[in-house]
Amino acid sequence: MSRLNERGKLVLEMEAVQQRWFRNVYKDGQCTGFQIAYRSTYYRGISLSLSKGFRVLVDGEQFPREAIAVIYEGETYTQDELAKAGHVQWNLDEPVFLNIAKPGGLKLGVHEVTVNWSHRISYIGTMPGVPEQTPPAEVGGPGPTGGTQEFGGGNCTRKLVLVR
Repeated sequence: MSRLNERGKLVLEMEAVQQRWFRNVYKDGQCTGFQIAYRSTYYRGISLSLSKGFRVLVDGEQFPREAIAVIYEGETYTQDELAKAGHVQWNLDEPVFLNIAKPGGLKLGVHEVTVNWSHRISYIGTMPGVPEQTPPAEVGGPGPTGGTQEFGGGNCTRKLVLVR
């Protein structure tokens, strides 16, 4: 199903939210939720510890932070555990997989999927009394100019087709 480039890396689609790998997930024969692959929108790799989190909205339903597990290179992290993953470099050409807990998963067909990712930038320090560089990841959250403002891509909305 996946294609590899000459360096053995996955070939990703241009959009941050990937159609490939959009699927329901099963455990012990029961559908426990669904999975979305997301590529970094930052122009270079970033330490997972700089991630402030992901928010997911599917067909108008927003999923709580606690329902979203992040999988990278075979390791699963809660969103709170990302802050402790300073030893893990998320490369630009590799997706993270977001496993969203939803008993029964999603129905087959077309879904409007929005993923919002928020992160810190390693070379821009914060100063006491100055707000963090980007607000927490929120789907549809207002930014300083009214729209959602997230450094590194903010909201990415895409219609995806669930076929399995």
